[in-house]
Amino acid sequence: MKNIQILLLFLCFQSILFAQHSPKREMRAAWISTVENIDWPSKPGLSDKDMKAEMITILDNLRSNNLNTVIFQIRPTADAYYKSTKEPASHWITGKQGVAPGFDPLQLMIDEAGKRGMNVHVWLNPYRVQKDTVRDVLAKSHLFFKKPNLFLTYGKSRYFNPGYKETRDFVSSVVGEIVRKYDIQAIHMDDYFYPYKIAGQEFPDDAAFAKEPRQFQDKDNWRRDNVDLIIKQIRDTIMANKPEVEFGISPFGVWRNKAKDADGSDTAAGATNYDDLYADILKWQKENWIDYVTPQLYWHIGFDKANFEILAKWWAAHKYGTNVYIGHGDYKIATTAKEPEWRSADQIVKQIEMIRKMPNIDGSMHFTASTFLKKGDTLRKPLVNKPYKYIALTPEANRITRLKPQAPTNVTAILKADKGILSWKAALNNKKYVIYRFLKGKITDFSNPENIYYVTTALKLEVPHADFNKYTYAITALSQTQTESAPVEFVMQENKS
Repeated sequence: MKNIQILLLFLCFQSILFAQHSPKREMRAAWISTVENIDWPSKPGLSDKDMKAEMITILDNLRSNNLNTVIFQIRPTADAYYKSTKEPASHWITGKQGVAPGFDPLQLMIDEAGKRGMNVHVWLNPYRVQKDTVRDVLAKSHLFFKKPNLFLTYGKSRYFNPGYKETRDFVSSVVGEIVRKYDIQAIHMDDYFYPYKIAGQEFPDDAAFAKEPRQFQDKDNWRRDNVDLIIKQIRDTIMANKPEVEFGISPFGVWRNKAKDADGSDTAAGATNYDDLYADILKWQKENWIDYVTPQLYWHIGFDKANFEILAKWWAAHKYGTNVYIGHGDYKIATTAKEPEWRSADQIVKQIEMIRKMPNIDGSMHFTASTFLKKGDTLRKPLVNKPYKYIALTPEANRITRLKPQAPTNVTAILKADKGILSWKAALNNKKYVIYRFLKGKITDFSNPENIYYVTTALKLEVPHADFNKYTYAITALSQTQTESAPVEFVMQENKS
């Protein structure tokens, strides 16, 4: 009896250890930045063929690294990387704002990412309109020319004025159109609410404060309330259109320093969300206005002013019901990096291994997608050989009502030459499909990610060297809320072709 107890304890320990290192559910996302052509397209004015090829190269690369989600920037400056009735096509696509390519970039992203089993979160900037007002890039159809009173200039950039209700209504209408028209997983916004402060320059919103002060006398509190209102309105807009779509925020890594707030982090950041960007992230979490938070912790473990470990633990302790993902600064990796901690991908691997030991953290997002291409095997080998060795499914959101999928039907397999052709039909609430592979006669653990062969939105999968004598294949379905169905084993059929 004692030996059995020891064995059970050992197996339990092994299970916990395995879960830490290879979780079946884990966010593994990459931001695809379109502003200033950071990631896609590589430059304005490429042919449709070249732009499509670049997108597919990015997705193939991310898939090969076992990432499962893309954060696609579709509204960097009050413009569009999709078919919008409200804003012009971005000038970073064709070179001229208002001139769209011959295809819908967002729809292509959804289709191609889905084939590779990846979810699509669409990334919008709420207020930014023009990065540099010196350049005349705005199309004559832009709202700026119809309602210039809604806009202001700060430094070299132009923004929607956050103080006006009309601004909130317009941005929310943009979100509503996207949610209605596209099959996306989430709406995503980053750290750019009120812009980062420029020394010696006051943000020029006196007129809006005078016109629409509501009950406020303190402008800082009024500014925070402006952002609160747009976040709540966007949440309501999503819920009114597709309540299964998530809403996520990726804030600057520090909410407040402890020196200013006892509940703040033990950091000495020069800017913070609450005091400088007027974004009270914790309130949005507590009020159920957002489904996930991804703090941008672009500092290394041990950094004195903003230690990655201290901040990861702080955000884990301030979950308030949201999913918590960590934003990693992969872009910093370089053999010539000033800080030695960033001279290899080991820093990212250590960060992932560290947060996996924190039960309140649900995965990672990496900045940016092109890093995985530019760094080549410098990044790929450490990730795929260690933390990302196996495919992982994305977590279920804590605040979304679960949509339960039925198992796929007509689940069959045929052998064609040395290729296996797996096929099935969709059932209720099926969005994606998870293909499992087991040794023949040993269908065992569907919780072990080592048994996941592929994930896709397709209804057919070609498996090279399928070896049906050695392996058994099974399938489950995922719903929009990432809920998984019961498994079904593939049944062999005779190939009549």
